[in-house]
Amino acid sequence: MNLKLEMIVLPVSDIDRAKAFYEKAGFRLDVDHRASEKVRVVHFTPPGSECSIIFGEGLTPIAPGSFQGLYLIVSDIEEARATLVGRGIAVGEIFHEADGLFHGHEGGDVTHRSPGQERLAGLHPERASYGSYLTFSDPDGNGWVLQEVSQRLPGR
Repeated sequence: MNLKLEMIVLPVSDIDRAKAFYEKAGFRLDVDHRASEKVRVVHFTPPGSECSIIFGEGLTPIAPGSFQGLYLIVSDIEEARATLVGRGIAVGEIFHEADGLFHGHEGGDVTHRSPGQERLAGLHPERASYGSYLTFSDPDGNGWVLQEVSQRLPGR
C-alpha cells in the first residue's frame, strides 16, 4: 500500500496576506474558493511538489504560525535562496550542522537543533546531500526549511 502525503492545512490569521506571500514565493495557486459565508479554501502547491498546502477560513482551530519545520527539498540551495530573495522573500543564510544532523526543535525560530548541537554558517563542506539548509517563515510565523538533496537515500 502506498501512502502519499497530499496536503497540509496551514494555520494563518490573514488569508489574503498569506495568499500574497505564497504567490510571491512562487507557489502555484490551485484554488481560491469560498464554499460558504464561513468557509474559504485557498490551495497552493510548491513548484515541483506533489504535496500542497491549504489555508483559509473555517479549516482548522490551530493557532496561526504554529507550524514549524515544513521541509521543501531543493537540488541547489544557493539557486533556491537567490530565487526567493529575488522574489522579495526574507530568508536566512545557508547553514549546516556540525554533526551533520538537523533535528529536534528549539523555540519558534525553525532552528530544529538539539541542545549542544552547533550550527555552522555556509554550505556543508563536502556539499553532502541532505547537508545544507536555510529557513524562512510566512507572515504568521509558520516556519519552512529548505534542504539541499542532490542524491536521494535508497528507497526514496
